[in-house]
Amino acid sequence: MTSSATTQPLAIDGGSPVFKKTVPFMSLGLTREDIAAANEVLESGMLRAASKCAALEERFAAQTDAAHGLTCANGTCALQLAYGATIKPGDDVLVPAWTYIATASMIVAAGANPVFCDVHEDTYQIDVADAEKRITPKTTAIACTHLYGTPVDIDAVQALAKKHNLKVIYDAAQAHLATSKGKGLGAFGDVVTYSFYATKNLGTGEGGMVTTNDDEIAKTIGMLRSHGETDKYLHESIGFNYRMNDITGAIGLSKLDRLEDQTNRRREVANRFHAIIDTIDGIERPTIAEGLEPAWHLYTCRFDPGVLSGTRDEFCAALKAEGVPTAVHYPKPLTTQPAFKDVVTDHPPVSTMLCERVFCIPIHHDLSDEQADKIGEAIRKVADAKRT
Repeated sequence: MTSSATTQPLAIDGGSPVFKKTVPFMSLGLTREDIAAANEVLESGMLRAASKCAALEERFAAQTDAAHGLTCANGTCALQLAYGATIKPGDDVLVPAWTYIATASMIVAAGANPVFCDVHEDTYQIDVADAEKRITPKTTAIACTHLYGTPVDIDAVQALAKKHNLKVIYDAAQAHLATSKGKGLGAFGDVVTYSFYATKNLGTGEGGMVTTNDDEIAKTIGMLRSHGETDKYLHESIGFNYRMNDITGAIGLSKLDRLEDQTNRRREVANRFHAIIDTIDGIERPTIAEGLEPAWHLYTCRFDPGVLSGTRDEFCAALKAEGVPTAVHYPKPLTTQPAFKDVVTDHPPVSTMLCERVFCIPIHHDLSDEQADKIGEAIRKVADAKRT
């Protein structure tokens, strides 16, 4: 990387941008193989959940070190099924205040009470020590998000669960093929949920998966997913219609063939970003604990207002002018969402702070080394101009 860009005027102020054409924030779409897989199902006429969904369940569960995989309509349905098999109305469930709304809203949908916990500033993952302080006599479970594709401190979560006899639900919507100490995320907890939304690392448009190593939980989720049915027109419980279809399953199977290589490429790009951002004063990269291999769904940096002038949003606007798009995940902690106004008791400080400091930069399997280095160059250029 050259240092000349740091001496030039910012593009937002009339200077020349680092990129002449904006670098893509993500890489989406279907290959010819994906389309052929979907067409095969269309030509067969078997559109409902059938052999393709079953094969995706088997393969994805095996790749994530889980005994059972159950496909479903989307990641939110996956959470609802997971909670339906593990918690009861009136339960208190520990959940991070810094995550996507579905992790907590489906707790409310289950008739339970989300208890919002803070997160770590450097990893963005749930602060288990803070979570333990919030345990009540009604606490029965902890729901943790492997946020941005990085696993939480699984050892700490499992120790807390064992100490207080809690069920553990991991939301891995963004963490396909992430690992902890060499094991897939499906090896841990009572239930793990995934999203196959179009922008996810394994994106089928819509779709989701629940994995578990508990035979009874798998049986319960299987019933909940299909109207509580145990045999044709025999319904043991109330349930839902949350099944996937075989077109989606076929696309998922096709994309799964490439997912390992694509995830490894994301890791290579992330490592380049680490090396660059570690040398830029005022911008902090995510901290990854030893033994964790993130899936790098998102690469989330932090803006330090004590070092850089202006705001995070102004910094991102300057990056955009240099040809580097950004995104903010998320602009609000869950405790400030109107939907939770009746259950919020306080506003965890780190979660409240992060909403004004984090921003995501492009990371995907089609990003070249040159593009990654130039993204770093743009970040350095803007940071140098804004350093106080």
